[in-house]
Amino acid sequence: MWGGRFEGGPSAIMREINASIPFDKALWRQDIAASKAHVAMLGAMGIVADGDAIAIRDGLDAVAAEYAASGVPEDWDLEDIHMTTESRLAALIGPVAGRLHTARSRNDQVATDFRLWVRDAIDEADAGLEALQKALVTRAGEHAGSIMPGFTHLQTAQPVTLGHHLMAYYEMTARDRSRFADARVRLNKCPLGAAALAGTGFPIDREMTAQALGFAAPTANSLDSVSDRDFALDYLMAASQCALHLSRLAEEFIIWASQPFGFVALPDALSTGSSIMPQKKNPDAAELVRGHAGRITGCLVALMMTMKGLPLAYSKDMQDDKPPVFEAAGLLALSIAAMTGMIADTAFRTERMRAAAELGYATATDLADWLVREGDIPFREAHHITGAAVKLAESRGVPLDQLPLADLKSIDSRIDARVFSALSVEASVAARKSHGGTAPDQVRERVAEARAVLGLE
Repeated sequence: MWGGRFEGGPSAIMREINASIPFDKALWRQDIAASKAHVAMLGAMGIVADGDAIAIRDGLDAVAAEYAASGVPEDWDLEDIHMTTESRLAALIGPVAGRLHTARSRNDQVATDFRLWVRDAIDEADAGLEALQKALVTRAGEHAGSIMPGFTHLQTAQPVTLGHHLMAYYEMTARDRSRFADARVRLNKCPLGAAALAGTGFPIDREMTAQALGFAAPTANSLDSVSDRDFALDYLMAASQCALHLSRLAEEFIIWASQPFGFVALPDALSTGSSIMPQKKNPDAAELVRGHAGRITGCLVALMMTMKGLPLAYSKDMQDDKPPVFEAAGLLALSIAAMTGMIADTAFRTERMRAAAELGYATATDLADWLVREGDIPFREAHHITGAAVKLAESRGVPLDQLPLADLKSIDSRIDARVFSALSVEASVAARKSHGGTAPDQVRERVAEARAVLGLE
């Protein structure tokens, strides 16, 4: 490959550190597609004869068929997927294969291939998140009125509905999808034709290759085209945030599945047992989703550190750009699929949830709100009165709505019998009718809106 510049071949160490074919073979479909677009443009512009362009195109199809059938061979002397494909093409069609690399470099070639791969990964993530959203919305609709405790600091705070809780993750995943969509828009420009770093003297048509590969336009600066991987970082940042949301959802299910909570029965297909304790049903899929978030975020940090100090244009450090992206994409796809299955197939124990919602004086805020609304008492004073009522109920081991009216009036004479209509968990959730609140009617409205967005209506 290096022609007459070097007298000897690389050492064994150089051969091993320099070869990227073990991982960049994953780009073979993108490499074939970009090469076919490039040679079609070379033929159209008269840079390569029509017959040669056709021979190269057909040869690339033959190489692709071999890869699809038998995988990509790993010859470390050929270094990467680009030279592997070119070498096999030459074996199939002869010296004319050498014309394929006219007016391009491996620098713009890999930048194009990698953008195509990341674009596909974004589309895969979006499709997976859409499926997760459909599962969330379906279960939220089923449980728009199912009462459960809402928590802050993992302490019982106020009653909410399970549907409202699940729709919170719908909103998170909607933002995740928007981040992937934004990243896709930014990456969707084609580096092909930037060549090594300065462009080319051949009369190429970059608009033609960009259009053939589904890009919105060619990139505007050849140095930038081959030397930045911010599109990969954009993907990893979106993937990391998505993984954090998935990790939070996984943690909810881990907690809910524990015996002290008992809010859910996880599907057998996403659980494991113990080698020694026959009674165990472990939430391992959720725990692995939680663990994958750390690895995905680590992939982001790894690529950031690779790129942090590189001068223009291409440096060999950038060969290490692909492994973290490939790893993160695989982990993210698994995590999304696992949580989609968990949402769809988990049995929610709503009677246990409702019983838990009655613990911890979850309707205390409702008493304070009633004092403000019916007694015209400033909220801070109402907060103090309610605190005294909670203390009394706690000392007697009863919920607020089981305190006798006389006891409540002994705390504040402005309390009357109407207060009991506000102190049940049903009354509490029903009262939260503000836009985006937990009232069942509000949840059903949000579910209906989401179903329309997802095409479920």
